[in-house]
Amino acid sequence: MEIVLFHSALGVRQAVRDAADRFRGAGHSVRVPDLFDGQTAGTLDDGLAIRDAIGKDELLRRAVAAVAPYSAEGLLYAGFSLGGSIAQNLALGDENARGLLLLHGTSDIAPGATADDLPVQLHVADPDVFEPHDWLTAWYLGMRRAGADPEVFRHPGVGHLYTDADFEDYDEAAAEQTWRTALDFAADVAGEGGRGPAGA
Repeated sequence: MEIVLFHSALGVRQAVRDAADRFRGAGHSVRVPDLFDGQTAGTLDDGLAIRDAIGKDELLRRAVAAVAPYSAEGLLYAGFSLGGSIAQNLALGDENARGLLLLHGTSDIAPGATADDLPVQLHVADPDVFEPHDWLTAWYLGMRRAGADPEVFRHPGVGHLYTDADFEDYDEAAAEQTWRTALDFAADVAGEGGRGPAGA
């Protein structure tokens, strides 16, 4: 299955490359667009400054351009934090999307968005200052109204980017649990074909 994996506000760090390798090791093809043109950050504040300098509209334009050659075949969209927000926006706008895997981040759901039978899995710290409980409840209900099939996995007592082994938030136990569940999700989406043409 084809997976597109979007980086967080820290850029394409080793953690992103390692995540891509996990999926490749499970037999998937993975593309990792670099929306920051090679820039990386050591702190979230620095990363958010890069994001703001580029601008959200330009980041989304770059993301759309990166996936356009492959989306017709049906993609599993995935992303870390900021990348999760971008992945969600693209998946909800792509009728061929086969699934959506969100690590540490979500996005607003546009009124009237439809995601009929789209498999969605979210992994998030509990609590998470960027993804508070009230927001997650509203997000979950919004996904259900859009027709998606969301699962939410909350990981107590960890930091926001707890899957990044080179970041201060890292939690090995929660990260490994997340990857086991995420790899199972990807395998299920690949086997069932999601809602894209590969499953027709």
